[in-house]
Amino acid sequence: MTSPWLSVVLALVSAFLFACAAVAQQSAAASVPEGTSLVSALVRSPRWWMGVVGDGGGYAVQIAALWVGSVLVVQPLLVTALLFALPMSAKFARRSLPGSTWALAFLLAAALAVFIVVGDPSEGTTDAPLAAWVVPLIVAAVVIGGAAVSGLVLASPGLRALLLGAAGGLLFGLAAALTKFVTDLVDADPIAALTAWQTYTLIGSGVVGFYLQQRAFQVGPLSASMPAVTICEPLGAAFIGVTVLDERIRTEGAALATIVVAVAVMIVTTVLLSRTQAANTADSTAADRASNTGTSSDR
Repeated sequence: MTSPWLSVVLALVSAFLFACAAVAQQSAAASVPEGTSLVSALVRSPRWWMGVVGDGGGYAVQIAALWVGSVLVVQPLLVTALLFALPMSAKFARRSLPGSTWALAFLLAAALAVFIVVGDPSEGTTDAPLAAWVVPLIVAAVVIGGAAVSGLVLASPGLRALLLGAAGGLLFGLAAALTKFVTDLVDADPIAALTAWQTYTLIGSGVVGFYLQQRAFQVGPLSASMPAVTICEPLGAAFIGVTVLDERIRTEGAALATIVVAVAVMIVTTVLLSRTQAANTADSTAADRASNTGTSSDR
């Protein structure tokens, strides 16, 4: 059954649920002081569990949207989760969202949608041999590890959230690239799925990616971490798709130039969002301290 309009509605509902989940999880993670066990604190947080439920609902509705509509309709619309999440996060924190943040968020969402639609990746093979995976996995591990370690040790909250979010997003992309093979294998031979390295790589990527996403939520604002997750998941999946699974993106004519520009815009807007929000957060903190100091002196 296909229904383009229903798939649009379902994709927007899915994006809204993902946004609600991200805001709930970020607010819960941000309340956990660094040095405290993040996992043990989050599992005791009802707000965080509400976010987990929101994620589950978002994935369920996404599957329904893909059942009745095209991937090229559904996936770009899921980017609107960013546009839902940023104002909700600002409202929750009782802060206004600057016009520059709105502009950057819309530009990022548009660039990602252009990348997905214009790139129009072709379906490749799902059962590439292990030898084809070795070098791309090493490259991915170096990039993800570098981003994660930098995000854990640097001082700037915005940059830390960006790097940890990017590492988590790349791992989600790796998991997405493995999902088709694993689900097909489970349907064909459940016993073989239990012994396949792809199954455990998928699980490990998802678990570690989810943890890094929560750390990104803990150390910085949502507008620094969520854009990074949003762009790195499809970019990570595309990297594995092209280098391992023999998928191809359109490169003829103006398509390649458009894709290059879209990727450049995504990277620049993500970095600008993290810097802008870090500056806004610092200004807000300074203003709060000044207000508290003034109140104390009046007393």
